[in-house]
Amino acid sequence: MDQHVPPFRNHLLGALSPSDRLLLGPLEPVDLPLRCTLELPDTPIDAVYFIEQGVASVVSQTAGRREIEVGLIGPEGMSGISLLGADDRSPFETFMQVEGSGFRMPAGQLVTAMGQSDTLNRALMRYARAFHIQVAATSVSNGYAKLEQRLARWLLMVADRVGDSFHITHAFLATMLAVRRAGVTLALQVLEGRGLIRSSRGNVIILNRAGLIAASNGAYGLAEREQTRLLEARES
Repeated sequence: MDQHVPPFRNHLLGALSPSDRLLLGPLEPVDLPLRCTLELPDTPIDAVYFIEQGVASVVSQTAGRREIEVGLIGPEGMSGISLLGADDRSPFETFMQVEGSGFRMPAGQLVTAMGQSDTLNRALMRYARAFHIQVAATSVSNGYAKLEQRLARWLLMVADRVGDSFHITHAFLATMLAVRRAGVTLALQVLEGRGLIRSSRGNVIILNRAGLIAASNGAYGLAEREQTRLLEARES
């Protein structure tokens, strides 16, 4: 193996063959602080980010300027998903909700590399498929699940990407779930009262993962199973 190819925490980069990774060219290491913008809505994408640590939110804004999260991206994936579907922009904003780090590359460089390798193209398209299933699962959850079930799912999704302890404010949670802050506070208290989490001053610790999964009442699981199936697939 080429000793100049660094190890990656990002699952997409780590799963690529050395030849496909080299096709991507040099990747720029970057810090990704809280609220760092990765994509602006309705704006040509100029760079793609492969997240190594942290979590980004893909957010839709309604006509009343209310925000709601439609998807999450962590070390399993990348921003710039529209590029994988031959589009140069997205109607959604993408920004960091849990600070971290990653690698940045020019969008045009990614598009060129995809045209040079069928295996790279298929690997990235499998990720795009997994992300789109996650977005669909979020839509279903928002439509039928109670707030504490949606919150349980969301906490599990973040924990999948950063571990069982992380910082997130009630106000930010309320924005992401498109509910009042008081509702988030009450839902956190319900989950904490059941011994599933501990929440204090914006710090959340998951104490009982199995119990939290049960509390999601089926809202969590489908997208995660599909992501595992799609991203663990290997070229024959």
